[in-house]
Amino acid sequence: MTLKEKEINDVVVLELSGKVMGGPDANVLSDKLHQLVDQNKTKVVADLSKVSWMNSSGLGILIGGLTTMRNHNGDLKLANVTERIKSLLIITKLITIFETFDSVQDAVASFQ
Repeated sequence: MTLKEKEINDVVVLELSGKVMGGPDANVLSDKLHQLVDQNKTKVVADLSKVSWMNSSGLGILIGGLTTMRNHNGDLKLANVTERIKSLLIITKLITIFETFDSVQDAVASFQ
């Protein structure tokens, strides 16, 4: 998994790409989110448009990220969720926990 960061208004957009499968990937996202919390940046959108594969460990990474942000009065929202990942979210009932959006712009706008 690779991670790119950009900021739109006061919302941090993290573009994840590749396979999100736990292991070292877990630390990459977790470390980034903790850095953002330290900078008082707690409005985060995870852009999943370039994620080719995600397993249950990958879902765990997202849940950990959501928990981190909400524990600091922020939120982690998902944008550009592919059909494959959306089906994982539905099967695991996590679709009721995460706010998902069709575009990064919609997700960013939801923080305003």
